[in-house]
Amino acid sequence: MKNNIMFIGIAGGTGSGKTTLSRHIAEAFGDLVTVITHDSYYRAQDHKSPEERAAQNYDHPDAFETELLLTHLESLANGEAVDVPVYDYTRHTRAKGTVKAEPRKVVVLEGILIFCDKTLRDRMDLKLFVDTDADERILRRIVRDTTERGRTLESVISQYLTTVKPMHEAFVEPYKRYADIIIPGGGDNPAALDMIITRIKKQLENEQ
Repeated sequence: MKNNIMFIGIAGGTGSGKTTLSRHIAEAFGDLVTVITHDSYYRAQDHKSPEERAAQNYDHPDAFETELLLTHLESLANGEAVDVPVYDYTRHTRAKGTVKAEPRKVVVLEGILIFCDKTLRDRMDLKLFVDTDADERILRRIVRDTTERGRTLESVISQYLTTVKPMHEAFVEPYKRYADIIIPGGGDNPAALDMIITRIKKQLENEQ
């Protein structure tokens, strides 16, 4: 912890329940928590055609501007607010606005690839991996991408088979060994959530 700020990383495959777990932690600690998603740091692609953007491999580490994220995490650790990018999934590039993130007692960072970057891992005080069955994850992704991101069923399935699944096997699954806690069955695991909340409370109390 730096300046009494606890950084928590939540990794796991697409549709595993990372956002659900982040929400539970935020609900448990209220205004003490800031949540940041790695997805917000997808690289801007305004210079590319719509076809080139659609063909981008969004599940490879190079798709993210992780260097900007690291700069922002360092600013938060120093007590400074940051302007987090907003990503437009329908256009496959960044939107014009940003969202301000405040340096609160707990900063939660969630993303599929956050454990495969050593510098990111080293920033985290607690690393959580949400481990969910692949069939359940793809079904969740289909629902999310078709209802929230304007995608067709065919495009979601094609992307899953060509990039999501192989990238999961290369950059997500192997790195769960770095997790402090592995949460089976998704983000709605009451026993795991109780243990995590207790761990966070103890850490915060020790820093007072």
